[in-house]
Amino acid sequence: MLSRLFFSYSNVPYRLKPYAALLRDPHATIRFDAQLDRRIRQHVAATGADGALLRDSRGEPARANLAEKLLVLSLAKLFNYVPEAGIWMNTQRPEWNDANNALVGNGVSVVTVCYLRRFLCFCRDLFATAGVGDVDISTEVAEALRRVAEALDQYAPLLDHGFADRDRKAVLDKLGAAGSAYRAGIYAAGFSGTTTPIPTGELQRYCDLAVRHLEHCIRANRRDDGLYHAYNLVHGLRDKQLGIRRLQEMLEGQVAALSSGMLTVQEAVDLLDALRSSRLYRADQDSYLLYPDRLLPGFLVKNVIPEAEWSTSQLLVRLVQSGDPRIVTRDVDGRVHFNAALRNRAALEKALTALPRDEWGDLVARDRALTVDLYERLFDHHSFTGRAGTFFKYEGLGCVYWHMVSKLLLAVHEIRELALCTAADETLVARLNHHYRAIREGIGVHKTPEQYGAVPLEPYSHTPGFAGVQQPGMTGQVKEDLISRRGELGVAVAQGRLSFRPDLVDAAELLRQPCTFEYYDVDGQRCRLDLEAGTLAYTVCQTPIVLHRSEHTRIEVTVQDGSRSSRSTLELDRDTSAAVFERTGEVRRLDIYSPLRHLDAAPMQ
Repeated sequence: MLSRLFFSYSNVPYRLKPYAALLRDPHATIRFDAQLDRRIRQHVAATGADGALLRDSRGEPARANLAEKLLVLSLAKLFNYVPEAGIWMNTQRPEWNDANNALVGNGVSVVTVCYLRRFLCFCRDLFATAGVGDVDISTEVAEALRRVAEALDQYAPLLDHGFADRDRKAVLDKLGAAGSAYRAGIYAAGFSGTTTPIPTGELQRYCDLAVRHLEHCIRANRRDDGLYHAYNLVHGLRDKQLGIRRLQEMLEGQVAALSSGMLTVQEAVDLLDALRSSRLYRADQDSYLLYPDRLLPGFLVKNVIPEAEWSTSQLLVRLVQSGDPRIVTRDVDGRVHFNAALRNRAALEKALTALPRDEWGDLVARDRALTVDLYERLFDHHSFTGRAGTFFKYEGLGCVYWHMVSKLLLAVHEIRELALCTAADETLVARLNHHYRAIREGIGVHKTPEQYGAVPLEPYSHTPGFAGVQQPGMTGQVKEDLISRRGELGVAVAQGRLSFRPDLVDAAELLRQPCTFEYYDVDGQRCRLDLEAGTLAYTVCQTPIVLHRSEHTRIEVTVQDGSRSSRSTLELDRDTSAAVFERTGEVRRLDIYSPLRHLDAAPMQ
């Protein structure tokens, strides 16, 4: 699929503005093309769903191979890469967690950097092992790819020393211009239909180069307390220097760092130890908050201008003395406040402009910048993240958000697999096991109704600081929990082969007495298996798997005619694995024999 034209593009009637416009106003970056939307609807009515596809210069749906589609995904993010800060969030939509939706515009995401690093490592390995020489990439994508690679390569020497604010802006300018040129060409004429052959070796080098930058960014976002930043703010988008402002710690950043694939087992354990002792840990739930809880000052407390500040502005002094309330007012206690109707900087700027010129013009010209700066420092709207920083429910202050805790559980499971694959020190493995089990026990399904606030088997969105779980429903948490549970049972798939990792299975889960296991087979028939004490059963693709505790490691495969075969490895071959995955019915049962052990865990540091 890397070289075959199996894929297409959607013709979406939204247009990202040019890079220069993004810098001018990063909060209004998308234009809806109503005329294009009408044409797309007409094409769909006439030709069906294919009418919504992007066309090439010949009027045919633009076709692409998998290599191109993977590259476009990475380029869409790298067009907005800010060294040591993250991926600039400028497309009027939040990241995974929409409770941070006010970050759009000024915010940059370290979380996306972590997952992009993982994605590009996957692509690099895919390009290296695919056995393909050159791949034909749309000329427009190939040009964007080479411009991005050139920009990253030009500034690669700074990875050893760090980026100054001027360097940071220069990198973003080059990457942003590459993205802007690519979009402008596609918006104007679609794909030309011509392709450029690119060796897979060049694609690997592009991935390597991007990964080096992303890893530098992740390392630069390690906090002094051992945690990682999740999101940052940038300032100076319209200037030649781009500064970074760090936000508070968030659970999402720790999950992303663990999931990035960059941390060693020791680094992961150190991060988990730091997380357990951080402000994110909530003892009453034995789990983790999305963000540290804190007390917020009320508006009447926050909107008080210190006299030492307002008295330095002749404009504000005169306004206070005259009793003109359009910008500031003085209360009965003598405290000075900004007019409560001024809800943001733009409203303040408009109100300053509206003051009569003949009376206030000179003072406004002199003190406008001082007044606006004072307003911004007082309210700090720049660091407003959304409901995450103001609400007390809905993933807000003091909330445990259960989906993110499940993502944390899955990330720690992946580190456990890494530890076992790399033969990590047993003490580290034990500490990982302890963290894993503590996180799992903190999730609702393992709690009493009194602790959970509802029936523990039902998934809920979040738990605020003053009540039990809220918002029932099949949240994304269920997905991570299912994947983690498969991992706990030792199920793994690699290179198309089904394998079993008994070192991930806790012998404490084995049955203590005989039991009957009921399941539905690949034919939809309800079946029963009589299990002995010391075994455990589950299904993979409706094929029953029975674990046995045994001194000797082997797999017994029972096929359709009832005959059995045994192999000393715990990995199935491709054909047998395919029979299970495709539910052909050829494989009726798998018995796994291994010296299972209790996963004793060392105490956390």
